[in-house]
Amino acid sequence: MDEDTRYEAVRSRDARFDGEFFFAVETTGIYCRPSCPAVTPKRRNVRFFATAAAAQGSGFRACRRCRPDAVPGSADWNVRADVVGRAMRLIGDGVVDREGVAGLADRLGYSARQVQRQLTAELGAGPVALARAQRAHTARVLMQTTELPITEIAFASGFASVRQFNDTVREIYAATPSDLRAAAPKGGRAGRRAAAPTAGIPLRLAHRGPYQSAAAFDLLADEAVAGVEEVSGVRGRRTYRRTLRLPHGTGIVAVDERTGAVRSASGSHPGGWLDARLHLTDPRDLTTAVGRLRRLFDLDADPYAVDERLGADERLAPLVAARPGLRSPGAADPEELAVRALVGRNEAERLVRRYGKALDAPCDSLTHLFPEPAVLAEAEPRGTLGALTAALADGAVRLDPGADRDEAEAALLALPGMDAGTVAVIRTRALGDPDVAPPGIDVPDSWRPWRSYALQHLRAAGELD
Repeated sequence: MDEDTRYEAVRSRDARFDGEFFFAVETTGIYCRPSCPAVTPKRRNVRFFATAAAAQGSGFRACRRCRPDAVPGSADWNVRADVVGRAMRLIGDGVVDREGVAGLADRLGYSARQVQRQLTAELGAGPVALARAQRAHTARVLMQTTELPITEIAFASGFASVRQFNDTVREIYAATPSDLRAAAPKGGRAGRRAAAPTAGIPLRLAHRGPYQSAAAFDLLADEAVAGVEEVSGVRGRRTYRRTLRLPHGTGIVAVDERTGAVRSASGSHPGGWLDARLHLTDPRDLTTAVGRLRRLFDLDADPYAVDERLGADERLAPLVAARPGLRSPGAADPEELAVRALVGRNEAERLVRRYGKALDAPCDSLTHLFPEPAVLAEAEPRGTLGALTAALADGAVRLDPGADRDEAEAALLALPGMDAGTVAVIRTRALGDPDVAPPGIDVPDSWRPWRSYALQHLRAAGELD
């Protein structure tokens, strides 16, 4: 999009572009999402940015009305397999906070200077600034939805010091942390007062455009592994719950099915969210847990682009019309998904019972974490399962958000007994590739770059198993 087209999107308050770009107003010093309901500024006063971090780096503070830091992520990072796309997926998973820029660069196979240069050239911000913007958003969520002390929130959000935390919050939100907490929406303040300390963190996981939650929850219900996952409730009002292994501890998440569209502030374009609640043993895992849930439910997708391409196909057009916004779910734990894709649901449940780590505090039917690859590699070293788990444990196969998809596929196919169909599932779900064509299925090139979504439509219509 050129800047004139972007300005037209701002004038029409088009929520389709929330997260795809941001605009800032030089006369007010504020940056917003395209759908911000405030009075449209004059064109000569507007500047455009690819990321919130770039706007913040130029001295603009976040709009308190439209909360631009809370928009869905850019769909580009799902599609792109280059270093910038891989870097953005890793930053979203919290790698910079845990391992620094050097760790990010090492995972990408580039020097830190190369990563800095490429991100800054394209996005207007380097990895530190991008991670800083993410930390600020995490801090705001914790301040406005929990009663954690401000000092604990500073470190839970990934800041190195309370002073750095205070300075960042003032700079981005033009308010002190205490002011920001006091300004929480009434529902958030009431929820904090009413909730017990163990009640978890309430979240709204935003998405753009229509979202076929029924199809996503149907898939998760069909695949649920006892002890690790469960889907309860009646169709249309179901809740998906699962355990999570996270970098600093463990978690249990509950996500509610949501039917119908929720309109943006302008009322012109559908959008919405999934309600979730996270129970974490260590609040430092909030950013990572949210990122993994967004990948599981495919919340950063661009359904407008997907539906426009697939809806032009004669075979798919009626399917797209029947299910606009159908997603291609990913995985909350890529390594777990790889094992499950190989062995199937029943065998996965056996592995959980025998080798899964029991939770210190079980929650109803959720009793275990899925066993780690290293545990499985030692316990059952033979066959394809042993080869896969050993390769995952020693890093010969990488499935993290920044993994090179082609390299991962080649490494998987090199494992003894691994078939191409299983690898296609892993590439689609664990690696989040939107354009996978499994072997033995007629998937025309005209469906590119959304062949994974096309297959979801065929499955939802009962045309594929």
